[in-house]
Amino acid sequence: MDPATIAAHLSDIRMPLHLVQDHTGVAVTRAETDRRIGTLPPMYPEWLGDRGFGATHGVRFPYVVGEMANGIATTRMVAAAAQTGLLGFFGAAGLGVDRVERALDELGRTTAPLGVNLIHTPSEPRLETHVADLLLRRGVTRISASAFMDITPAVARCAATGLRVGPDGAIVRPVHIFAKVSRPETAAAFLSPAPRRIVEALVRDGLLTADEAWLAERVPVAEDVTVEGDSGGHTDNRPLAAVLPAVLALRDELTERYGYQRPVRVGAGGGLGDPLAVAAAFALGAAYVVTGSVNQLAVESGMSADARELLAAADLADVTMAPAADMFELGVKVQVLRRGTMYATRAARLYEAYRAHASLDAMPAQTLAALERDVLHATVEEIWTQTRAFWEQRDPAQLTLAERDPRHRMALVFRWYLGMSSRWAIDGETARRTDYQLWAGPAVGAFNRWTRGSFLAEPAERTVAQIALNLLEGAAVVTRAHQARTVGVPVPPEAFTFRPRRLATAATTATATTTATAATTDGRTPHGVAA
Repeated sequence: MDPATIAAHLSDIRMPLHLVQDHTGVAVTRAETDRRIGTLPPMYPEWLGDRGFGATHGVRFPYVVGEMANGIATTRMVAAAAQTGLLGFFGAAGLGVDRVERALDELGRTTAPLGVNLIHTPSEPRLETHVADLLLRRGVTRISASAFMDITPAVARCAATGLRVGPDGAIVRPVHIFAKVSRPETAAAFLSPAPRRIVEALVRDGLLTADEAWLAERVPVAEDVTVEGDSGGHTDNRPLAAVLPAVLALRDELTERYGYQRPVRVGAGGGLGDPLAVAAAFALGAAYVVTGSVNQLAVESGMSADARELLAAADLADVTMAPAADMFELGVKVQVLRRGTMYATRAARLYEAYRAHASLDAMPAQTLAALERDVLHATVEEIWTQTRAFWEQRDPAQLTLAERDPRHRMALVFRWYLGMSSRWAIDGETARRTDYQLWAGPAVGAFNRWTRGSFLAEPAERTVAQIALNLLEGAAVVTRAHQARTVGVPVPPEAFTFRPRRLATAATTATATTTATAATTDGRTPHGVAA
């Protein structure tokens, strides 16, 4: 059988393929034949991950649209994801409680499953607590916990609130925590029950009941743990293929140790910018996949058109590490776009100055003047006026601390630049283009390479639905090709290539699903098909 015919047959993933023996070896055919030695069943994107993921969260696809901070993952994006059968998380990180509450008002009109981000804020512990309070009060049932290095009272409370025993004796969990982790030790914290000392303190404070505390000892903090490889934003730059297997083994070990009765899923994120990467994540054992920085390119994202243009020009190596605004004093870094922006270099200069000097007053006048001229593009006095106004509204305790500690005042001034650099990118302040802070990992470059010359290269076509459906469809095609190769079919290289194409969304799926069901050989009903 010639390679083109094999590739054509394998690309029709929703039809069963029969394996036959011929003079060249194992071949594939769509026709029934007495020479059949086996059959490849249909392959659907919905079937790539853990079926329990969709059943638990009420979504069609094992795919999460991640929570890009500062509202870049907008309510519009989350709603579009929900309508497509994906699970989307609103990017609440970096926003005040009032802004998060307005987002919840907007999302209240969406009936499909969705979630909101809760980010660890060691420099603003009260903000973390207040956001957790808000999410529980407003009945948010899916919370993505990101940048946590250990379990805090806020995330422990979210995990345990509402735990009860159902009529069948099984534990019922109304609030689901999705934990992003990149190290086994952090994964272990989320895969274990919440620390007893924290839970007991929550009971004493009246934030959990005794029954909820008792049940919290019998479930992990999170039953959906996302292993994050080399990603945009907070990352340890570790290869997904190295970390994911370690966390999967850790999940199995802790499940046995604690005797969990509810399933615990491990997903994958970071570096997922083309179908081959997505297929590889599922092949490694991921229950679901999470995309992040590529979603900034979607028309529904909160990123400005000017910033999206910079991201669309990025290649694989056009990223670098830079100081993080939310954990500046701790020296934590985030991965950002390097090409077209000087943010990484300028932010690094600020952190070096912070490390080298006890206060702004202790800094040599020449050094301070250079930072004002080359990095801040404003005087320290001007920045402090804006900073004071911001913290008076957000957290006056920060100003009280700054009055006592000149070094904290310096940190707040420098964090002004780190915080505003993201805002300038979101708002499209072209005068500050070289200061744009754009969270990006290698996935952005991979996505740009994959979509080059296709309809998805056009900015207006890059909807969150088309990005997700094409990545999933392509991953299913690649997985089918792998299946055929493992049984001896001489699969040509082109069978592992999927070019983006317009795929059916929720509006057109119903009719197509009826057609696809007839192609199913095992009685299961697929929930989405190609247009």
